[in-house]
Amino acid sequence: MDATYTANILEYFSGHDTERELYEEFAGRVLEKYPDSRVKVHKTQISFYNRHLFAVASLPYRRMKDWPQHCLLVTFGLEHRVESPRIAVATEPYPRRWTHHVVVSRPEDIDEELMGWVAQAWEFSRSRSHSSKNNETETLFPEPR
Repeated sequence: MDATYTANILEYFSGHDTERELYEEFAGRVLEKYPDSRVKVHKTQISFYNRHLFAVASLPYRRMKDWPQHCLLVTFGLEHRVESPRIAVATEPYPRRWTHHVVVSRPEDIDEELMGWVAQAWEFSRSRSHSSKNNETETLFPEPR
């Protein structure tokens, strides 16, 4: 990644070193498997794209009371709901489009199970068609409530 990306990541995670380290582990795994992915740092999230958005990493802006103090929220979209105690929040913003949020508080949380869900999301995102004119729509990933 270039110097602008690095500066944007440092700014996004300013004061959140633990979360930045978790992000770097997650992003490294995603980009190792999908080197052609595009990454965009936004004000509230960091988005991963192939043809469409397939995963998001973010600082939780509305923290549930049982979440760890230091954590990263990993979000991905699938055509089905994943039933797992690791899924902190799952919503269906559109029919057959499920948004899942996973709380990551340790590097060990970025495991084969999580990366398997991200792989499914990558494939779902790559294969789906959008009726929207904006192929990078982020409406599949509303903020968790």
